[in-house]
Amino acid sequence: MPEGKMSGERCIQLSLDNKCQLFGKPERPSVCLSIAPSLEMCGEEPWQAIKWLLDLEKATTPNLQ
Repeated sequence: MPEGKMSGERCIQLSLDNKCQLFGKPERPSVCLSIAPSLEMCGEEPWQAIKWLLDLEKATTPNLQ
């Protein structure tokens, strides 16, 4: 996403089953490369990882009031 991704916007590189289509490819953005998976982040079920990412987006969304 050359212009960046807005908070809450789905990444255009996610497949229908929520897998990164750039994983392991040299064109993968540096911000994605900087995220190191952990049990805290990924949990034990897919919904836990999604919740962690949504909470992170909410916590880092600029206040536009």
